[in-house]
Amino acid sequence: MTDYETAYAQWQARRLAALKAPDGWLNIIARVWLSEGTVTVGSAPDNDIVLSAGPAHIGSLTQDAAGGVTYAPADGGAPLVLELSKYQPPRFTAGDLLLEVTTLNGENALRVRDTASKAAESLPPIDYFPLDPSWRIVAEWVALDRPRGLTIDTSKSIPTEVEATHKAVFTRDGTTYELLATHGTPEAPQFVIRDLTARDSTYAACRFVFGEQVTEDSIVLDFNKAINPPCAFTEHAVCPLPPAENVLPIRIEAGEKRLRDGP
Repeated sequence: MTDYETAYAQWQARRLAALKAPDGWLNIIARVWLSEGTVTVGSAPDNDIVLSAGPAHIGSLTQDAAGGVTYAPADGGAPLVLELSKYQPPRFTAGDLLLEVTTLNGENALRVRDTASKAAESLPPIDYFPLDPSWRIVAEWVALDRPRGLTIDTSKSIPTEVEATHKAVFTRDGTTYELLATHGTPEAPQFVIRDLTARDSTYAACRFVFGEQVTEDSIVLDFNKAINPPCAFTEHAVCPLPPAENVLPIRIEAGEKRLRDGP
């Protein structure tokens, strides 16, 4: 096995472990939008937000007029003012539950994971295209003349506003393609893509590719690491869809295929 094959197998193992982790995408049992006011949370039927698992009464969430959220435990513990963040949602626990308040377009939602869930055990194996080193591409990393604002649709038909600052430019079989990085971080720009394999082999909505080894003028795009988005695994995720520039008229037969019995 080559060094690249070994590293790729290790990446696949990390990918699967992250999916099955307590804060992965397989054990989410609820995602509920919050609005101004106070709601109680728990598995008992007298709660405003009734969960399918966990303590009967977890506590209450209060959202103020400015969108701030405070969590008050049902056991009488001190209220906690949550530090809301788009990229690092505040978390708290109750029994086997991991709860967090996510923010999208300035709107907050309670997302709940059951860390005792057996969902990870029922995940079917993820199928991959055969590893193809030619799909590990060193692309040009080109700064846009000015940041470009984009309206990106999502799997829940909730448009979101993002800002693109760079594009990756590469050539494949004599044709040049450009992909906009719409999410992610400067160290790992995220590309939301769709290609012709979405018709028959890969998740129909999109796949994600994260840039690697970013320099001032180059970026590695390893399409062998193209992954299914969270919404392929749970109905409780809100996933970005690709901008028009990232819908490619070619087949990228690399990376993860659609889940068995999935769309």
